[in-house]
Amino acid sequence: MSLVPWLILGINASTRSSIWHLMILLTLQNLGSAMADVVVDAMIAEAVRFEKASFAGDLQSLSWLSMAFGGVCGSLLGGYALTNLEIDIIFLLFSILPAIQLFSCGLVEESSMGGEVLSDFSISSDSHHLNGKANDLDEDGSLEKKSNVSARKRKKGQKKSKKTQLTGRKAQTPSPGKGKSLPLLWFQSLKYATYNLCRAFKQPMILRPMAWFFLAHVTVPNLSTVMFYYQTEFLKLEASFLGTVRVIGWLGLMLGTFTYNQYLKKMKLRRILALTHIGLAFLNLFDVILVSRINVAFGVSDKTLVLCGSALSDAVNQFKFMPFLILSGQLCPPGIEGTLFALFMSINNFGSTVGSFVGAGLASILNISSGSFDNLLLGINIQLFCTFIPVVLLFLIPKEATGIAS
Repeated sequence: MSLVPWLILGINASTRSSIWHLMILLTLQNLGSAMADVVVDAMIAEAVRFEKASFAGDLQSLSWLSMAFGGVCGSLLGGYALTNLEIDIIFLLFSILPAIQLFSCGLVEESSMGGEVLSDFSISSDSHHLNGKANDLDEDGSLEKKSNVSARKRKKGQKKSKKTQLTGRKAQTPSPGKGKSLPLLWFQSLKYATYNLCRAFKQPMILRPMAWFFLAHVTVPNLSTVMFYYQTEFLKLEASFLGTVRVIGWLGLMLGTFTYNQYLKKMKLRRILALTHIGLAFLNLFDVILVSRINVAFGVSDKTLVLCGSALSDAVNQFKFMPFLILSGQLCPPGIEGTLFALFMSINNFGSTVGSFVGAGLASILNISSGSFDNLLLGINIQLFCTFIPVVLLFLIPKEATGIAS
């Protein structure tokens, strides 16, 4: 699904000039990429359960390091391609990586758990049903023992007939999954996954950190779009330089992942998150210095300040991601690993979107726009103050929780 749209865009020039064709094809491409990400997350979460506690998070760290390294390479190659290649060739090059990913699926060894899961689910439901019948029989027997001898004989006959019916029912009951239509099997699978997802989501170790993470996005206005316009229109920073900033950001992501896995994963979550937001508040001072032009007075260039701020902010933000990814992988029930990770990332993306709306609302109230940055310094100071609000909400995080144990 992520391969075909790039091929169509690279081969058919008319699809590149149509807004609707572009929208449909890029939507399909992103949907395919999202599905692949969920599968990868599920495989990592499944493998995490077999890790020893002392190695908890190594797989997660390795996956994020690999993603960051790929981001660095992609940013560099993308910049070169935009400068030296035609757009149709670029789209065809984009199809190479999904093709490699498609062929690599044949190297993955897997065993389907769907039959076993549905079997266990059906057996547990049937056993519950039969136990209920047996309890009814016991209740009937206890009542009939108080009756006369003829009633006892009648009871024995009833018990024999009911026992025969139960035996016949067991003999006639087909094995789970056999003789059932495909939609019914899908419905049972969805029912089982939904039940386990709700049960996992109700665990305080998962629910409360996710709630905190969502609130941490919502309570802090996101002014990154305003800062982008400030850097390009007011500071006149080139597009090529902003691409370099993205590369530095990926390197910062690698640094943050390595630092967390080596030194912070045994620390209490509350302490990690408190230090993280204190660090983010400190990094907001970089924007304060940039907008107030204090750096010019000390001879520090705008590019240096932007590069340092981008690298450090991505590194510090990673300290918020890693603990929840590791804990979710350890506590996730078998069979719904990808669903739980997709739910976590959906909550993260939704919180980030709401935070962007809050930032846009703040910019509107302060009359900040692409042509007017007079109140931008005030907006950044408000953002700096709001950065400490999630620290007050740290009671949502379990007190004894660390990055390797619940």
